[in-house]
Amino acid sequence: MIRRRSLLAGLGAGLALAPLSRRAARAEGAPVTIRMGSLKLIHSIAPSFYERFTPENVRVEVVPFESPTECKNAVVTKSVDFGTFGLASAMLGAAAGEPLVVIASTCNRGMAVIAKKGSDIHAIKDLRGKRVAIWPGSTQEVFALERMRMEGLSVKDITPVRISFSEMHIALARGDVDAYVGAEPAPGVSLASGVGQLVEYPYGTEMGALNMVFGAHRDTLAERPDMVRTMLDIHRKATEFAAGNREAMIAMAVAKLGQKREALELSAPNVELTWRLGPDEVRQAGAYAQHMLALKQIKRLPEPGFIDTRFVDAMSRA
Repeated sequence: MIRRRSLLAGLGAGLALAPLSRRAARAEGAPVTIRMGSLKLIHSIAPSFYERFTPENVRVEVVPFESPTECKNAVVTKSVDFGTFGLASAMLGAAAGEPLVVIASTCNRGMAVIAKKGSDIHAIKDLRGKRVAIWPGSTQEVFALERMRMEGLSVKDITPVRISFSEMHIALARGDVDAYVGAEPAPGVSLASGVGQLVEYPYGTEMGALNMVFGAHRDTLAERPDMVRTMLDIHRKATEFAAGNREAMIAMAVAKLGQKREALELSAPNVELTWRLGPDEVRQAGAYAQHMLALKQIKRLPEPGFIDTRFVDAMSRA
């Protein structure tokens, strides 16, 4: 297990982490533009509410991405300043030595194992011999493989099919696969349309319900801490607003994702928007890293400092 003290080694203490004030932003003159990478999933709906919580003289440009890896790579290459992506993508990058740091959370839960309606797949053990859509390198893959291991199965007992999250419902409806390990809103779409049936929400492991995280380049933390504080303050306020206003969350998801309301109404209860990154999440991330190492998805554990809770700790104390 990654020890919390190891993950947080080298972190400074006693930083003044108050968000950038409107007066300070105006004093700097030119408007500050922050580029924020976000996935086209209900998990990442919080950035759609950023505008209402953005200080004067600050503009957040939300850049959409199809896959977690694409968004993570954009952060690593500094094409965007911050990004939301699955913990798996973050782990893969950090374990490969990329200068990526997880500084907050974005969403817990938000995943499901769905089978074709009327099929004989009612539990994880029933996936044996079936065609199962799984996105390689995703957070969902790690959870699904661990749940399979707990039921005496391995990836060799199924036929894994590489399909992106946005295509999984369609693949199930066409009969291309027997089941999928998906990300909302696809499970909600499958359930609402009558195409799919719920096998399980795969949260019964020591990894809890970890899913999406908020990351930045290591240089950004060192060189632009004020921007980090400002962005996380916006993220916190937008996340808390969306989490506390389900109707607004669903309406925004309908507008941004183009999905039907009845599907998103089934997806929303399975999505826990959050910005907090505390001891429990750090411990669960440690368990997650160990599973990835055991599955040989990574060759080594991320370096100390991969998870930096300074900023969210300061916001929690405020």
